[in-house]
Parts: sequence; structure tokens; C-alpha cells
Amino acid sequence: MGISAEFNGKSDALYFNDGQRRIDFVLVYEDERRKETNKKGSNVKQRRKRQAYESNLICDGLKLEATRSVVDDKLVFVKVHAPWEVLCTYAEIMHIKLPLKPNDLKTRSSAFGNFNWFTKFFQVDENIIKPEQEFFTAPFEKNRMNDFYIQDRDTFFNPATRSRIVYFILSRVSYEVKDNVKKFGINRLVNSGIYKAAFPLHDCHFSWPSQDVSCPNERYLLYREWAHPRSFYKKQPLDLIRKYYGEKIGIYFAWLGYYTKMLLLAAVVGVACFLYGYINQDNCTWSKEVCDPRIGGEIIMCPQCDKGCPFWRLNITCESSKKLCIFDSFGTLVFAVFMGIWVTLFLEFWKRRQAELEYEWDTVELQQEEQPRPEYEARCTHVVINEITQEEERIPFTAFGKCIRMTVCASAVLFWVLLIIASVIGIIVYRLSVFIVFYAKLPKASNTTDPIQKYLTPQTATTITASIISFIIIVILNMMYEKVAIMITNFELPRTQTDYENSLTMKMFLFQFVNYYSSCFYIAFFKGKFVGYPGDPVYWLGKYRNEECDPGGCLFELTTQLTIIMGGKSIWNNILEVVFPWVMNICRLYFTASSTEKKTPRWEQDYHLQLMGKLGLFYEYLEMIIQFGFVTLFVASFPLAPLLALVNNILEIRVDAWKMTTQYRRMVPEKAQDIGAWQPIMQGIAILAVVTNAMIIAFTSDMIPRLVYYWSFSVPPYGNHTDYTMKGYINNTLSIFNTSDFTERSRENLDSDLGDHTTCRYRDFRYPPGHPQQYKHNIYYWHVIAAKLAFIIVMEHLIYSVKFFISYAIPDVSKSTKSKIKREKYLTQKLLHENHLKDMTKSFGVIAERMGEVIDNNLRPKVE
Repeated sequence: MGISAEFNGKSDALYFNDGQRRIDFVLVYEDERRKETNKKGSNVKQRRKRQAYESNLICDGLKLEATRSVVDDKLVFVKVHAPWEVLCTYAEIMHIKLPLKPNDLKTRSSAFGNFNWFTKFFQVDENIIKPEQEFFTAPFEKNRMNDFYIQDRDTFFNPATRSRIVYFILSRVSYEVKDNVKKFGINRLVNSGIYKAAFPLHDCHFSWPSQDVSCPNERYLLYREWAHPRSFYKKQPLDLIRKYYGEKIGIYFAWLGYYTKMLLLAAVVGVACFLYGYINQDNCTWSKEVCDPRIGGEIIMCPQCDKGCPFWRLNITCESSKKLCIFDSFGTLVFAVFMGIWVTLFLEFWKRRQAELEYEWDTVELQQEEQPRPEYEARCTHVVINEITQEEERIPFTAFGKCIRMTVCASAVLFWVLLIIASVIGIIVYRLSVFIVFYAKLPKASNTTDPIQKYLTPQTATTITASIISFIIIVILNMMYEKVAIMITNFELPRTQTDYENSLTMKMFLFQFVNYYSSCFYIAFFKGKFVGYPGDPVYWLGKYRNEECDPGGCLFELTTQLTIIMGGKSIWNNILEVVFPWVMNICRLYFTASSTEKKTPRWEQDYHLQLMGKLGLFYEYLEMIIQFGFVTLFVASFPLAPLLALVNNILEIRVDAWKMTTQYRRMVPEKAQDIGAWQPIMQGIAILAVVTNAMIIAFTSDMIPRLVYYWSFSVPPYGNHTDYTMKGYINNTLSIFNTSDFTERSRENLDSDLGDHTTCRYRDFRYPPGHPQQYKHNIYYWHVIAAKLAFIIVMEHLIYSVKFFISYAIPDVSKSTKSKIKREKYLTQKLLHENHLKDMTKSFGVIAERMGEVIDNNLRPKVE
């Protein structure tokens, strides 16, 4: 195969130089003979491997044509074409479903009925993106080729299917045999640098259509009606996305769009609950008591650390208590119950939508079509007898070897999870230690007029520095987790690509779950819960005094933490996903334009785009699932989380569409039946969310103690009033401590600050000094604990009962979809059976006619 320097001048050329054979794939390498390097031996080996690989491709029936770059003459582009016979052969091997005849069953009726005039505004214009014609389909068989709907051989296999078949071949052709072991696959060649890239082509430029009348211009249509900012309000053209990028990408955008649509309902209810809290914050009795200078201003609170922390008045928390009233209200409880039901509705209705897509996209029986991964096939050296077929088959390792591998992988995962937990503990210890240092070093807010020093309090300095260190650790660990998770999954050696991605998904999500949510779990369920009391505080590692919450609890701090994490994560991800590839492509375009004034062909334009990555959509799913966890797990503390998620997802859909259409090379189309392991992960999050939200309301917020006080105020020993009121609640929640009972460790640092303070208050329900059981938990504490536990049990059982009823009442596959699937299967079998009978009848007719001729010929002489 020689290297051609010809180029027809059309920048969107999708064919070989003869203008007849379509380019199905492109391989790129750097000519070693023109490299400025001294590694001649290595260059020769690479060239031999590449030549052997390309020779084997030609032996397998593929057509190759090489041409040099018009920009850099060291680059060589190898264009790959699959002839008709090759496509047919491998379509049968891969069990690819192809059209039999037009299908008149797949009619999609609108769910809005008379509101079509309104929904039409959000629909894609059918005059621009025409609906795809539907067909009855069946796995392709060469010996039954006449049964299939073949009107034009050039269009029978669409470009996505052609690229998928060629990639299947490229992944299984060998290039070297070493020690009786075959080395094969384009991925290994790219990873080792023998080829610089391998990719299918986009069909045209995204900004303008191709001049070639035979080009479908699907990329241009997708950019115009899907990825362009002005189309943000339109529904996604899922059928065209699936046709151009494959079912795997199509199902991702279908799921993301459905999730975003369901978030609209959650966001409306969340905003309503937020407004309810905002409007009623002025009626918050306990907040008024905190801000009242005659109540909160007269309450002296105990120091929150042993060294450098002064006594303080309760009314300095006035502003935070007002903000807490917005989120810690009755609306929070209503919203938590609603979200427990909402997440079930979302998951159940998505299953139905997913079943419809399986039918529409012919992936109902996809599991039967999936082939083993090339890496798995290469390691199949052990021969065993299949229990079902009783035939010999090859497997990569024995049952004992598989057990050993699973044990090693589980141990590695456990080690890395413990490492994450250790990093979280390290951040907590850091917060505890620097809190004391900042109190000693920074001037008190009341002793300075400098605005920076006034607002840079010890608490603020501790939070900012701890957040920066935590963010750096998260970024570093995330980079390490990716490599470790891939190494562990490769060691497991899953059989199929779906098994590989599911295994990797579970590991990565476990890592990310601990990494992102650990700080929220700490604030929600641990901070301020185990602090003891001023006379007997609890210490970490015997040295660091545990952190305390504000008198109103840690709910507002949890709200702040969620806001920062969700907002910061969204901004950071958009920078990585949009700005980075855009800048890289701009730089490449600048250097390419400055080096030549010639038109570059389509294959060279695509080469200078960014690579989507080995894991494809993995990180897109992971980003959204982590967000889904924030929206559901901690939503009781932040009812605006669905609104933030909704705004982010509206942008996310268009950003993903934009970068995939304009900034990245075209991915190899892949089949997918569903969203894989992400479905059970979301179901697990939904179950856990009920528990976490119930516990947040019970233990993190102050709602249950307030309700107990409200309903029991007229009952001794809490009060003797005849009417229900919240007056005196703050005084009731703060216990009294005698400053003479401070430990020696605390007294050494407080002697200068004691002054006239003989008592101080702290947040707990304990008996006062002088009581026979002083500093022990009082009866009110146990009543509150009982009320909290009862609330958790009632709320969990109520929501789980509703969830079970909804799951039972809503089938995973709708009745109409089941009927369509059965009807199509019946008609497909009938069609194939009838054609088969026609062929048999025709064959029998020919045989009978010939037999009659033979009999006549044999009988004729005897008669004579």
C-alpha cells in the first residue's frame, strides 16, 4: 500500500480518492523515516508491527488508502473502507439487527393531546430534522439476505453501523505473535504510540452543511437544532442523536433530559417551601428571643475551646438564627417527605421511558448480541466443559483463580476507601487544631476597626483554609482513584464491555461517594453531637476538643456546605469540560492556520479535535449521579438544591451537546440497552435518602425539640401555661454551668476572662449545678430522644410504604409497549417464516418439475 499525496480539495470529502468507496475509519501515524530521533531500532519495530497489522486488515477484506497530511508531512492518514461482503459477514457475526420491512406499528402518540399547539413550540422542526422511518428488524443472516429491506447497498448499512463493524475488526486483528501469544487490537497500538489516533469521521463541518449532495449533514443539524445556545428550550432530537452517535450516547441524553424534566416539579415545590420559610421567618419566636437584647443579650455562653476562646453573648448569633428559620421550618419536613416520593416516581417512570426506548431503538434483546472484549478473549487459555451446552469453551482462569482475583480487588477497594476516611479525619483534626491557633493569633472582632480583620474571624479562617485543603485533597485523590479503579477492573478481567463498565462504575462511585459526601455526613450527624459539657468536654486523640454547633444546631452550616459544594463543583466541571477543550482546539487551529493556507480534508480536521476519552460517558454519568445524591440525600437541609440542579442540567445538556458536536472527535457508535449500573446506584441512593433526611430533621435540625416543647409546655415539669406557645424555648434548651466546675486544663486559660462570670450556658438538656444529679441528662432530654426515634420510625415507614405502593402500581414496562414488542416479534417471525415457506415452496416446485421431467424421460422409452 503506497502513500498518496492526492487530495480533491473538498474539505468535507468522505470518500477515497476514487470518490466511490466511503471512509469508515481513519488511522493516523507518524512516519518514522521523517522523525528527528535516534531510536532507529525502535522505529523499525514500530513500522514492522504497523505493516503487519495493515496487511492483516487487508487479508480480512478491508480496503486501505494512505495519504499524507497537507499541514505536517510527517503525519500519514490511513483511510479504511469496509466492502459490502465484509459488512455482511461481520453484521452476521455481531448479530446486528437490520431492516426487514417498513413498520407501521411504531406510531408515537403525544401524551398532551389537545395541548399539541403548546408543545409544538418546544419540538424540533420536522422540516429540518425529518423523523426516521421505522422498520421491522431482525439479526442479519447472509443466507437470508433476500428477506431484508435492501434497496440500496450504499445506504443499507448507515455510517454509524459501518464504523461499529470496522472498529470490531480493528479491535481483533493481530499485529504480532510473541511466545505463541497473539498481540492484537487497535487500542494497544494507539497506547504504544504505533498509531497516534483512530477514529470515525464527522460527516461535515458543524457550522455549515457539506457541499456534497449525498452527505446527510447530520452533524450540522445536530449543532443547529440541539447544541446551539438558541435551541436550549427545544426538546432533544433523540432519534438523530442515536443515529449519529449510537444508542449508548443516545440513552445518556435521554436519561439526562428526563431527569431534568422531573427536576422541574421538585424545584417548584422546593422554591415554595423556601418561600414559606422566608415569609415566616419574622414569626420565628425562638429567633426573636436570640436577637432580643433582654434575652439573648443577657445570656452568657460558655467558651467553645480551652485556649483563646472567650465567653460570648447569645445574641451575636442573631443573623445566623434568622437564616436558620428559613430552612428549619415546617416546610422542610413537607419537602423531605415529598422528595422521598418524588425520587420513587422518577425512577419508576424512567424505567417505563427506558422500555419505550428499548423498543424504538431495537435494543430489547441486546444482551444476546454482546461479544466478549478482545482483552478477555486474549486471556482465554483454560478449556472447560460448558454445563449447559456440554461443549468445550475457553475461559481466562479457573474458579480458584477468579476467587483469588476477587479477593485481591475487594481488599484494594477497601484500602482506598479507608484512605479517603483517613483524609477526612485529617481535615477534622486540622480544623480542631487551627481553630485554637487562629483564636490566639487573630484579633477579636470587637478590638479592631480594620474591615478585613473584622470579618476574618477565627471561625471564617478555619473554614476557608480547611475547605481549600479539602478541595486539593479531593482533586488529588480523584486523579489517583481513576487510575487505581481502572487497574483493579483490568485485573478482574470482565467478559463484556458492559460488565467492564458496570464493575468500574461501582468502584468509582464508591470512591466518589465517600470523597464528596463525607464532609456533609460529618456536619449532619457527628459535629456537635459528642461534645460532652464544659466541665467534661470530649477530646479527639486526647488533645483536640470536639467542635460544637451554634445554639440553633448545625443545619445552617450543612446548608452552606451543600451550596458551596454543588455550586463549586458545577463551575469547576464546566471549566474542565468547556474551557479546556475549547482552548486546546483554538491553539491547534491557530498553529494549523499559521503553517499552511491549504484547505485541510475532513480527516485532518477531525484529527485536531479533542479525544473524548477511553471511558466515554462515564464521567458525565458520574457527575450527574453525584448531583442526584446531593439533591436527594441532604435535601431536608437545602430545599433549593433541586432548583440549582435544574439550572445546572439545562446548561449541562447543551454544554455536553456543544462540546461533543464541535470540540470532540466522533466517538465509535456503541449499543446500549439501558444506563447500566447507574440504575441500581440511583435506587440505592433513593433508599438511603429516606433515612438521611429523616435523621437530618431529627438530629441535625431543631424541629423535634421545638415540637416537644410546644406540645408539652402546659404539662409539668416543662411549664404550667394553659395555651401552647414557644416563649421561653431558648432558655429551656440552654443548660447552666458553674464556672467553678471548669477542669484545671480549661481554668488555666480562662482565669483572665472569668471576671464576674459565675455561671455560663451551653446547648444541652442537663440538670443544673446543685441538683442531686447535676450535669446529668434530664428527663426532657430523654423525651426528646424518644420523640426523635419515633419520628424517624414513623417517617421511614410512611415513605417506604408509599414507595412500595408506587413501585407496585407502576409497572416497569407499560402495557402498550409490551403489546408493541410482542406484536413486532410476532410479525417479524411471521414475515421470516412466510418468506422461508415461499423459498421452500419454490424450491420444492423446481424439484418436482425436475423429477417429473426425469420420470417422463425414464418412462418414454418403455412405452415406445
